[in-house]
Amino acid sequence: MTVRVGVIGAGWIGQEHIRRLTEVVTGAEVTAVTDIDAARAEEAASRVGARVVCSGAELIASDDVDAVLVTSWGPTHAEHVLNAVAAGKPIFCEKPLATTAEDCLKIVEAEMAHGRRLVQVGFMRRYDAGYRKMKQVIDSGRIGEPLIVHCAHRNPTVPESYTSSMAALDTAVHEVDVLRWLLDDEIVSTQVVTPRATSKRFAHLKDPQIMLFETAKGVRIDLEVFVNCQYGYDIQCEAVGEEGLVRLPDPASVGVRSAGRHSTQVLTDWVGRFVDAFDTEFREWIAGVASGSEPTGPSAWDGYAATVITSATVEALESGRVVATDLKPRPALYGGAA
Repeated sequence: MTVRVGVIGAGWIGQEHIRRLTEVVTGAEVTAVTDIDAARAEEAASRVGARVVCSGAELIASDDVDAVLVTSWGPTHAEHVLNAVAAGKPIFCEKPLATTAEDCLKIVEAEMAHGRRLVQVGFMRRYDAGYRKMKQVIDSGRIGEPLIVHCAHRNPTVPESYTSSMAALDTAVHEVDVLRWLLDDEIVSTQVVTPRATSKRFAHLKDPQIMLFETAKGVRIDLEVFVNCQYGYDIQCEAVGEEGLVRLPDPASVGVRSAGRHSTQVLTDWVGRFVDAFDTEFREWIAGVASGSEPTGPSAWDGYAATVITSATVEALESGRVVATDLKPRPALYGGAA
């Protein structure tokens, strides 16, 4: 079966996923594209022989669309996802699932009323080979029960439009999701500490930030978010258990010995770091849609949890307090208690 995908949102990430679906992933065809910018939609659609549709609602209702990819502006996600759930069509929604917890819960409730999972959220770190190996080690019990996790998320620079709250909402959100998955545990509180600020930042920005999370099982997580580190794009993660530790490997790179130095390359952006994870993410999503099975990737509930936890982290930054996440009980559809 060839899965016919309609794409809502033809910005940079939408165009990247259109390329991925047509050039990398087998078994997929992009049949329809829509964007608030009609010229941009036409440009993206013409490259792959797709047609341009006037609106997300029209695209979702189209007979030649089997599954929906939402890559539009974040505040529009809830509307499109809810429409696709109502139509009974599988949805891949780039993060965030929605920008408010209330809208996320509307999606969760709509999916529960439908009776099966349709939504997958684009947290690609779960598809990274290194994180998957970490997950295998933790689940095997080789390091014993996890006690502490140390993480870092570093970018070389960010534009002036980047705000202090984006450190949680746009940057740390990836760690929030992957750590919940790695530990099979829920984050129950969050705190933010701001050390001496780097002189390389724009004046309005608090950078770096240290985010401190506690899980339901008592695991303590520290996450350094440093978005003007200058030297490169650097993702670190180390889980310390009762009997050992497991560390995320750095991307493979040749070692060069020259002029009295031994050096390896450091990547400079997230695209190169996680390109394979993106490809794997879409291969598995398309294969699942083609087989008629429910998605196994990050769920609408995971999207809800990420929005709640990152919003609480922004509150912690602004208030200086430890903030409880106050997540609702997880429904049975998403692995919660029946």
